[in-house]
Amino acid sequence: MEKDYLLKTKNWIRQFVIGRQLCPFAKAVWDKKQIRFVYFAGKTRAALAELLQRELEALTTTPATEIDTTVLVHPFLLNDFYDYLDFVARGEALLKELDLEGVIQLASFHPNYQFAGTQPAAAENYTNRSPYPMLHLLREESVSIALEHYPDPASIPEKNIACMNEIGAPQLKQMLHDFKR
Repeated sequence: MEKDYLLKTKNWIRQFVIGRQLCPFAKAVWDKKQIRFVYFAGKTRAALAELLQRELEALTTTPATEIDTTVLVHPFLLNDFYDYLDFVARGEALLKELDLEGVIQLASFHPNYQFAGTQPAAAENYTNRSPYPMLHLLREESVSIALEHYPDPASIPEKNIACMNEIGAPQLKQMLHDFKR
């Protein structure tokens, strides 16, 4: 079961995120096998918070050449988007508590992701929609280095929104559904 969820997540990252160049920095860490994938089958926020803390510690004590980023997939917990956002806030507080602000950042992906001020069915929400709820732990230093070598980092969100709008929400919804099959 674990293998199935992680395989589907990896396929989504490879085909959708990297394939559509939504994150121009993902291919390098993918090719170098520097992405750690962690599956959480638990059903309590407390247990997920404990795992998040362990993964933050693992990421900060392992060289970036081995693990540059971690994707924590939790398909059975926080399926309600607003519950998920509450947990993301808890994760941000944990970063502060562990003195990791400016060291690690949390990126959020959820099947029902919705940017503030958008309609739930808006295509642009698919830039952060994933097959399952997940947290992406990124090293700030790696992000900074990648941004230094990208010609116009401010254009990334605009480019991604344009890409999603070109595909269209109905097709994006189907694609996301297909990644879960």
